[in-house]
Amino acid sequence: MTSAFDRYRAADVALPDEVWAWELHGAGEENMGKDGEPELLPIATPDADQMLVRIDSVGLCFSDVKIMRQGGSHPKLYNRDLSTNPTRLGHEVSLTVIEVGDELKDRYHHGQRLAVQPDIYQDGTSTAYGYTIPGGLIQYHVMGTEMLDTDAGACLLPLNDSMGYAEASTLEPWGCVMAAYTQRRRLEPKSGGIMWIIGRPGDEREYLFSSGLDAPATIVLTDAPATVRALVDQTSATVIVRDGIGADDYQALVDELTDGGGFDDIVMLDPRSAATVGAVATHIARRGTLNLVGQTALDGLVSTDVGRLHYDYTAYLGNQGPDIAASYGDARNRCDLRSKGTTVFVGAGGPMGLMHIQRAIQQADGPSRIIATEMSDDRLQSLLQRLAPLAEANGCELITFNPQTQEQSLHDFVMGLTDDAGADDVVVSVPISDVMAEADTVMNADGMLVFFAGVPNGTLAPLNLSAVYLNNAQYTGTSGLTIDDQQQVVDLADRGELSPGSIVGAIGGMRAAKDGIQALIEGRYSGKVIIFPQIQDLPLMGLGELKEKLPEVAERLAPGDLWTNEAEQALIETYWRG
Repeated sequence: MTSAFDRYRAADVALPDEVWAWELHGAGEENMGKDGEPELLPIATPDADQMLVRIDSVGLCFSDVKIMRQGGSHPKLYNRDLSTNPTRLGHEVSLTVIEVGDELKDRYHHGQRLAVQPDIYQDGTSTAYGYTIPGGLIQYHVMGTEMLDTDAGACLLPLNDSMGYAEASTLEPWGCVMAAYTQRRRLEPKSGGIMWIIGRPGDEREYLFSSGLDAPATIVLTDAPATVRALVDQTSATVIVRDGIGADDYQALVDELTDGGGFDDIVMLDPRSAATVGAVATHIARRGTLNLVGQTALDGLVSTDVGRLHYDYTAYLGNQGPDIAASYGDARNRCDLRSKGTTVFVGAGGPMGLMHIQRAIQQADGPSRIIATEMSDDRLQSLLQRLAPLAEANGCELITFNPQTQEQSLHDFVMGLTDDAGADDVVVSVPISDVMAEADTVMNADGMLVFFAGVPNGTLAPLNLSAVYLNNAQYTGTSGLTIDDQQQVVDLADRGELSPGSIVGAIGGMRAAKDGIQALIEGRYSGKVIIFPQIQDLPLMGLGELKEKLPEVAERLAPGDLWTNEAEQALIETYWRG
């Protein structure tokens, strides 16, 4: 006899006439669903250029909370009137193809399993799934050109049956973690761009520019040394000289020469004033670079736009000279954790922090010591329960620190463990500028600070940018992901080098989705909350509760109450009614 799980996997079931869905009709939790419950909607029939898909699992994310709270005013909803044109939460989705329109049958087939890459652009405009495009908190929905013919092609990732449904729902957040350690910054002068070279009056040093000076179409010079002017004169670029200007004049210059967009590449020679560096940095274009070249430290910390580091990929590069070009390139500017080093994870107890730490532990040639900081002892205990055995198996020292219960500061704690050298890498998953600034103080002079959590553009934090050119410190940040980042997770899982499903912290059925959103707000679970839309009435529960409430599922968990594909199979066998 065919088991329930085999029938589910084969998608060989009769379709319902109606499906349950959590529509969002406006800002606020009261506008999610109807009277606190999901709604029944007619099941859709796909057109020739569409397909009907079954939603198997949905990972909930704090981004869902932001959408629910902001409603149509969310930046990716473009002031949409949700009362007449609702959307639907859920962008971390695993699905199965059920029916395929005639025009798509050469690309998709019944029973095919796919994961969603939700960071979608159409004609350069963000139309993300679970935001502009209604997302996965529904049992079935049609999918067409809005997902299949985007600027990047189809935003779907094929899966094999070795990957569980919950595992597949973690590919999006895992992909975001992987993206944090891939090079998103532009590290060479932009071809055809506009470069601004700023010197210090009286600087007589002889500089070189061994490569890259031929890239910009326009070069603006402000108080540049004679040797640099001579080098620029040998290029074919349009040269504009604006000597003797100060911070009060910069915006007018940017407006005049870049239409307010900022300079693609800025070079500052022999900088001394932190205030001046901060003023100049505000005029870096999106994905632009600021190259600092000098041998003397600035007179203080630089008020740096940490929002733009995360969202606009502004790159702070530098070297001690005399070759200005030595600052550029991948070889000098790393983006991954230092092998055998010490890494501090700030905000380590939430799902994303746990994923960062798990990646670091399982990374080939990853750090040998990890310091996990979190302001909740319960979360730190959960972290150790989940990851301490994995750390031990991989020869990685895992240390926890709660700044609220310790008598010493994070800075003193880290310095004590590193003989006052500081951490090689610091990864911040807390969107608070003061926390970001504190993280900078625990970093080694040639360390890397990763801003994983985003704060709004214009948010300033004091950073030690002197270390960029004196010691090659790195400041990076990423937002979103590509389908290649998700594929990397699949490949690591296939090779047994990553266990993506181990981040699952709680499960629930369709009716539990709203409770799952509230659990995110409360920080109820350290791991990911996964909703199974095809199981209607399963209450939300943490994996630690399964022994009492779902013993047949609990007995299939891995040691430490970690989620497994076998537990998922037992869940579907026992509680799916198809």
